[in-house]
Amino acid sequence: MDQKKIDRINELAKLAKQRELTAEEQEERAALRAEYIAAFRGNLEAHLNTITIQYPDGSKKKLSKKPLNET
Repeated sequence: MDQKKIDRINELAKLAKQRELTAEEQEERAALRAEYIAAFRGNLEAHLNTITIQYPDGSKKKLSKKPLNET
């Protein structure tokens, strides 16, 4: 996500504190927030994929995804 979009999110947040946003601004804010969250999650997952755990016996194991509990 580029800095212009992040700046726009912040601008809309500031406007929301000053006045009620129009329907178009609310839609834009929701879309930008969703894009930001998706980018954040992608970066976090990429970072976690590089982590390796080293155990006291010297063995190493990469982190793996935990299965989702469907209840």
